[in-house]
Amino acid sequence: MNVILVSGKLARAKTFSLGLPHFLLLGLGLALTALMLAAILHYVALRFADDVKLPYVESTVLAAQERQYALQQQQHEKAQSYLRANLNAMAVKLGEMQAQLVRLDTVGERLAKLAGIKPQDMMFGERPGRGGAVSTLPSQDLSLGDFTQELELLTRQVDDRSDKLGILESLFTVDSANKKLIPTMRPVEGGWYSSNFGWRIDPFTGQRAFHTGIDVMAEKGTPIYAAAGGVVIFSGRHRQYGNMIEIDHGNGLITRYAHASKLLVNVGDLVVRGVQVGKVGKTGRATGSHLHFEVRRRGAPVNPKRFLRLPG
Repeated sequence: MNVILVSGKLARAKTFSLGLPHFLLLGLGLALTALMLAAILHYVALRFADDVKLPYVESTVLAAQERQYALQQQQHEKAQSYLRANLNAMAVKLGEMQAQLVRLDTVGERLAKLAGIKPQDMMFGERPGRGGAVSTLPSQDLSLGDFTQELELLTRQVDDRSDKLGILESLFTVDSANKKLIPTMRPVEGGWYSSNFGWRIDPFTGQRAFHTGIDVMAEKGTPIYAAAGGVVIFSGRHRQYGNMIEIDHGNGLITRYAHASKLLVNVGDLVVRGVQVGKVGKTGRATGSHLHFEVRRRGAPVNPKRFLRLPG
């Protein structure tokens, strides 16, 4: 497109050629100018919305406020949901810890009994006594993350203590069971201690001879009790011991009860400490009614005084 400019001041007419690029630039300039005018008018309208009561302006402002409020509500609900989920998770952990503490109290009471301590002296049901002066350093509030971290640490510590107490209880239980298999109970109540373990004058030959057990004088028919729990491995007649019982307590320990008038157990019977296994008599090589009691370790006789608390 050619544009001819004619003027009296000019010596001759001037011709300008306008192409497509010039029209595009002109259109772009007009569009930018329109957008700037619209933005200025919109800003002015919103700026003076309170002074100028225009329905369109008021509806636009109200819609913007409603969107902002809805966004804030949505963010608040998300925060509440996150907090509620964390609280639920911590409540579950707290319930688990309470159950573990009840178990620890139960294990502690059993351990106290096994150790010979009165459970009430340990005050398992009491709240731990704690206190102290107010710190001079500034206090700090725990954040949710700090609280969760402390709770997880405490949970791990409780689990660790529970496992260790369980192992300790098992050891105590095994130790207690082993003690019940050691002949520590007197096989006869009452009576008196008539012959020692070791070298003595044989009542039949008058010669010096080794006595492999102890003799406890008691009336015929006096109950004979198992000195410890075990399995009966012999119950019958012996040429020198008369009616005799042998009980195997494990770990190489065997107890022997001789010269009985009556046997009340059979081979293979499982007996516990304190159960009656026979009655005192004078069968076999005996000068009178008494119980000959022996303790043998791996076949060799040992002094029963190492196990029993006997006078003399």
